[in-house]
Amino acid sequence: MESTDAVRALAGLAQPMRLQVFRCLVVAGQEGLTPGALVEAIGVPATSLSFHLKELTHAGLVSQERQGRNLIYRAAFDQMNALIGYLTENCCQGDACIASSSSMVCST
Repeated sequence: MESTDAVRALAGLAQPMRLQVFRCLVVAGQEGLTPGALVEAIGVPATSLSFHLKELTHAGLVSQERQGRNLIYRAAFDQMNALIGYLTENCCQGDACIASSSSMVCST
C-alpha cells in the first residue's frame, strides 16, 4: 500500500458515521449488507448513508455489488488488511511487541 492510499483510507474512516458503517460491514463479513439493513442497524437516514457509502467506496474500503434489485455493500477486507499492514509494517523496529498490564509495549 502506498502512503497516498493509506491517507485516503484513513480519511474515509475519519468521520464517526463512516467508521460506524464500516465496522458494521466488517461484522457482516463477506455476506455484506443492503443499504436498508444498514439503515435499520445504524439508524441513519438513507440519504446520509448513501453519502457515507460513496465516501467509503471512494476510499477503497467498501465494495458494491448488484444482486437482482438489491445493492450489497461489503467491507473490502483486502484493503483493510493492507492498511493495517502499512500501519504496523515497522512496528517496534521489528521486535515482537508484548502486552503489558497497562498497554502494548515493545520488548527490549
